[in-house]
Amino acid sequence: MREALIVWGGWSDHEPQQCAAIIKDMLEEDGFKVHVEHGSEAFADPSVHDLSLVVPIVTMSKIEKEEIQNLAAAIENGVGLAGYHGGAGDSFRECVEYQFIIGGQWVAHPGNIIDYTVNITRPDDPVMEGITDFPYRSEQYYMHVDPSNEVLATTKFTGDHSYWIDGVVMPVAWKRKHGRGRVFYSSLGHQAKEFDVPQMRTLFRRGANWAAR
Repeated sequence: MREALIVWGGWSDHEPQQCAAIIKDMLEEDGFKVHVEHGSEAFADPSVHDLSLVVPIVTMSKIEKEEIQNLAAAIENGVGLAGYHGGAGDSFRECVEYQFIIGGQWVAHPGNIIDYTVNITRPDDPVMEGITDFPYRSEQYYMHVDPSNEVLATTKFTGDHSYWIDGVVMPVAWKRKHGRGRVFYSSLGHQAKEFDVPQMRTLFRRGANWAAR
């Protein structure tokens, strides 16, 4: 049986505990044995190397050296990682090694909660099968992203909130390799209620299964 570890913590407004429960149920439905831990200390446990998948849900906060070293080694050796929104894309701002794994880092969400469109760029990819462009209401993440990412979906910024980014096309979801490990990321999911959006939920669920060893 594939095993997954969900680690939640950090900024409470992203509802990490509630989201961890949603993802736990989702992964269990897909046949995973799921462990849920509060706090990044779990990343330092040697048992991480035996997992199929790690799901970090920790916005901001800090990660200790032994925690990131153990996590990075596990991913490089084949453990998968799936994350979303600030729980993975705005974790551990001071830790560039973690950002190297994820393939991006949040820098802004102009206008805060707004309406925007998610554009599917890889409809031929199994993660995206049957998903077409869809409207979305949330924080529209402006990120610094790794050029080696395989981008699955994007969004286009207007100049309504920051005129100098008018027309910028920004990745929303991507997959990548880090060593032998697979990494999936989606910037969607500000709060737990967004998992009620079918496209968002399906995108993360498929991405997690793709990433899992």
